[in-house]
Amino acid sequence: MYVTYRQIQEAADKYGYPPVIQMVAPIDREEFEFIRSTQTYGRAHDVTMFIFKGQELLVIAKHDYPEGLYRPPSGAIKPEESLAEGALREAYEETGCKIELTRYILQVNVNFTDGRGVIPWKSHVFTGRYLCGDPHPIDTREIREVVLARLDEFEKYKEIIRSKTTSGGLNYRARLHDEVLRLL
Repeated sequence: MYVTYRQIQEAADKYGYPPVIQMVAPIDREEFEFIRSTQTYGRAHDVTMFIFKGQELLVIAKHDYPEGLYRPPSGAIKPEESLAEGALREAYEETGCKIELTRYILQVNVNFTDGRGVIPWKSHVFTGRYLCGDPHPIDTREIREVVLARLDEFEKYKEIIRSKTTSGGLNYRARLHDEVLRLL
């Protein structure tokens, strides 16, 4: 794991000490192998940003998402970055916008499991504030679209996940969003 406890402590000192929760996330073998493939340098984390532009949030859709499904941007911190630096970079790559982090709102320790193996993971969740930029994906290889959404639209996204996908990873995202929405 290249996100160290020191980096987490530095982020908490600056942006607040988040509650830490535990989850288990069942996924299929294909998703398990995909997560394993992202573990370059021992990666076992993501940073997720709930970025407010007024009363709305910047949300993204990946190319393989069903029509109408969006979620907050997220991604990996690079080995040489702090949590904040990586969050700002990922936000820009996925949304085309400059942001300011405002709060370290949640840390989730999740075990992804396919029934045969377990991948321990941490999701570091921040809130942020839009500063400038035209919302559009910079990383068009990964992101299809950026839109603004109201908080109440997350219920619609959960319904799309339940009815149009079998993704354990997206179901984990829906559970993560529920936890964050309780804290906002």
